Amino acid sequence: MSSATPRRSSRDGSGCGRTGPLSWFCGSDELVLPPAEAEDLLNAYYRHRQEAAVAGRPGRARGRRLPGLDLPFFALPRELAYSDTIGVIYDQVDGLNFYADYGILRDLFADPTLAGRRQHQDLLRTYLREESIAPLPIHRLATAHPETADEVFRKLLRKPGFTWSEHGETLLRRRKPWYYDNELRPGVSVIGNRLSRLAAGRR
Repeated sequence: MSSATPRRSSRDGSGCGRTGPLSWFCGSDELVLPPAEAEDLLNAYYRHRQEAAVAGRPGRARGRRLPGLDLPFFALPRELAYSDTIGVIYDQVDGLNFYADYGILRDLFADPTLAGRRQHQDLLRTYLREESIAPLPIHRLATAHPETADEVFRKLLRKPGFTWSEHGETLLRRRKPWYYDNELRPGVSVIGNRLSRLAAGRR
């Protein structure tokens, strides 16, 4: 499944603690979970929102048939359901996004020696190349791991002089011009097709 309309991300560098529905309900606006857990957590969140809405308008709800509170509100597409992990990221500008195998990418930035492994290199290349993926996840990871981001991209790009602080924005703008050329439009995107094919290739 392709992404929603491209959106421009905010770049305040504040990491996972920004105000948003995930941080309010889950304690963070960036989660890395197995697909089933991600589904359960999001359904619990949407169920809580519905219950709160009903409780806030008891007069309007009385005597009306309401959707079953126990029914699932959200189900991952099949291509994401088979991922090892799902990255769930809420951004105030980019909206709510889902990324296949985001845990592998997070491990790469935490341990740049993994950049020598083809699986990790291929995944990062896909995130950089894929037009359905906004700069948000790469920017988040580089910001969260400033001490290793340079090494990760130097190995990937084979450019020993690369530094994220100096060249990162230019890299993203060159790889994802469609994103920067489009108007800001928050929403929900589900990232899957090429990442799911990449994941399928390693099984």
